[in-house]
Amino acid sequence: MPEHNIDPELKAIEQVMQAMDSLKPEARARVIAYVFERLGLTTGTPAPSLSFETITPTPSAASPSTGAVQDIRTLKNSKNPKTDNEMATLVAYYLKHLAPQEEQKDVISRAEIEKYFVQADYPLPKQPQLTLPNAKNAGYFDQAGRGFYKLNPVGHNLVTHGLSETGNEKKRGSRKRKKTAKRVGRSTRKSTQKK
Repeated sequence: MPEHNIDPELKAIEQVMQAMDSLKPEARARVIAYVFERLGLTTGTPAPSLSFETITPTPSAASPSTGAVQDIRTLKNSKNPKTDNEMATLVAYYLKHLAPQEEQKDVISRAEIEKYFVQADYPLPKQPQLTLPNAKNAGYFDQAGRGFYKLNPVGHNLVTHGLSETGNEKKRGSRKRKKTAKRVGRSTRKSTQKK
């Protein structure tokens, strides 16, 4: 059968089925929930047994990459940032990937820091005008114009892979601390041996 004679609806179903085939059931449910929400669809007509509520993960079970985080406070509580730099990065990630569509943006400024730190119930920095420049200097942002910053891959990876559930960056500085401890131990031993 020639390609142009295939019903577009059947072709779309085939493509969706191929894309979903390798996913686990929980991942399939998240994908379907996201697509339905994104397209503004209800499930009543095609599949009455499937409801949006049954396949949407609860906020406590949601991971930031699924799009199921409902607000910045939920994301902050799941990632538990310890520094203003980490929190600023979390705000940028939220606004780029997880915020309601009318709030989404690729660049942020001091105004977003102040607004979303408050919404997340995170303490405001003493000098909010320095928060984004400091986070840029830490490597999490690129400058996107005067006073505007864009999350870069390092910042993205901090949120998705670096911040653990307890809020510490994975193995941040642990290797350096071990080496320093070894050096201190060696120098102490050498000084006691010389005496």
